[in-house]
Amino acid sequence: MAFVILGIHSVLAVVLIVLILLHSGQGGVSGIFGGGMSETFSGTTVIEKNLTRATVVVATGFFITTFLLVFVFKP
Repeated sequence: MAFVILGIHSVLAVVLIVLILLHSGQGGVSGIFGGGMSETFSGTTVIEKNLTRATVVVATGFFITTFLLVFVFKP
């Protein structure tokens, strides 16, 4: 059973990396200090919102599989 969870965990890790890399590089540190003021007022598109939702879902699955591997399937 631990090998199945490990396989799912590995797939989620790769998908999470891809989803994070697909995000646009808006904001960042310059936005914190006021350099990206024009970016703050621009709206997000439906694609960006769905990409964010997918990233949150995959990250949650990654967290759950990490929890299972560390606390349930102890070596």
